[in-house]
Amino acid sequence: MTKQIDPCTLVLFGASGNLSRVKLMPGLFRLDAAGRLPAEMKILSVGRGEVSREAWLADIKGMLDAKFKKGYDQQVFERFIERNFYHANPPTDPNAFQRMKETLSNDKVFPQNLAYFLSVRPSDFAPVVDQLAAVDLLNEENYWRRVVIEKPFGTDLPSAKALQASITKHLKESQIYRIDHYLGKSALQNIMLQRFANTLLEPIWNKDYIDHVQITNTEMLGVGDRTQFYDATGALRDMIQSHILQTLALTAMEMPAALTPEGIRAEKIKVLEAIRAIPVDQLDKHAFRAQYAAGEVNGEQVPGYLEELGDSSSVVETYAALKLFIDNPRWEGVPFYIRTAKRLHEADTRISIRFKKSPLQIGDGQDQNWLMLGIQPRECIKMEIQSKIPGLDINTRTIQLDAANRQDGDESIDAYEALLLNLMEGDNSLYLHISEVEAQWRLVDPVIEAWAKDRQPVHQYPAGSRDPEASKVIFEHEDQFWRYSIELGGDAH
Repeated sequence: MTKQIDPCTLVLFGASGNLSRVKLMPGLFRLDAAGRLPAEMKILSVGRGEVSREAWLADIKGMLDAKFKKGYDQQVFERFIERNFYHANPPTDPNAFQRMKETLSNDKVFPQNLAYFLSVRPSDFAPVVDQLAAVDLLNEENYWRRVVIEKPFGTDLPSAKALQASITKHLKESQIYRIDHYLGKSALQNIMLQRFANTLLEPIWNKDYIDHVQITNTEMLGVGDRTQFYDATGALRDMIQSHILQTLALTAMEMPAALTPEGIRAEKIKVLEAIRAIPVDQLDKHAFRAQYAAGEVNGEQVPGYLEELGDSSSVVETYAALKLFIDNPRWEGVPFYIRTAKRLHEADTRISIRFKKSPLQIGDGQDQNWLMLGIQPRECIKMEIQSKIPGLDINTRTIQLDAANRQDGDESIDAYEALLLNLMEGDNSLYLHISEVEAQWRLVDPVIEAWAKDRQPVHQYPAGSRDPEASKVIFEHEDQFWRYSIELGGDAH
């Protein structure tokens, strides 16, 4: 269902940065090509340096040429390029925001509904909002005003609260769009629909039938040239606090009263706030961390994390796994194992659900049923069930039912395209509410703090290997194991 979008102006801070070049400008172009942008919509790019409009339009053409190697529709390009303007905002100019206001006040050029996308350093989020407010560019008296704040929203609970206090001096919660691009992925949005739109799944989606749930994000890549950033962040902050806990919320939430932004957010908040605090005095049974050592990935020898960093004393994790429990009637006693890692043997993001043993057990070691939802690189749903082996004897084997969510001819939408469209529509269901952000920080902060204090050398795993054997310490039962590849014929464990 296509929603009506008001004529609006997107003010893009950090327009010459990598995110804008690789994702935002190409994403806006594709939305234009799909006929999803209002005819009057304009884009005002904001950068530090003085650039003429002609030079900026040529730069945009370079961005599109780099992204769309096979070319693009010239008529769409001409329409898109006419939407674009540039405003220089030098840090040394005290009147930069006043000049921006004067530019934007030309309502013959710029529609007065304004969305600000802050693709800037996290330390600049609050100052930019302050300066927009100082020149009255956040006032909603006659038109709407929305502000997109890129991840991360704070680096822990106190800093998230401080940022929230600063920006809510000028903005209502309904005006704040905290972006987690992961939530724009079609496969992630599909989790909720597959659960609630299928009678086959929802009645068994609870503690009575489910043994445990695994939420996995693994990469074959290392930290690359981001060593300093990564060493100040770590896997727990980088992935688990945001993307993985959001995936858990969609997996575990109750059905919303209505599929509205408010309804969806309310149920996500409830489930995030119901996650039991991790007991720091028993941390080694609930959390595990490790770093990749030198090893082989795709036939190539690669260095270990400490070698790349050049600091053998670092205790920052490149592998993090947690055991969580949700204290509500649906999930009482069901462990949720969440993990993220760099330099593992496969790159995969998925939800793996193991069901309890069936009433009929034939022989020893009969496999339990699994349901797996692939998010990337393969969007799919896969079931493993028991079936009789043809023949005279009564024996079973596991067979796999495998269906791709993405089929030939399906529209391919980048996460940022979906989120930019939602921003203009005023749909914030795929953006984070402050209560979600705070619940996520509240959960991981004690673990981050405990790990930072423990200066013992961190467990090492060879790059390109599977999960460290020692990570199994968090499992509740001996027969539990990390679930691997979702591909047909792939190794289960």
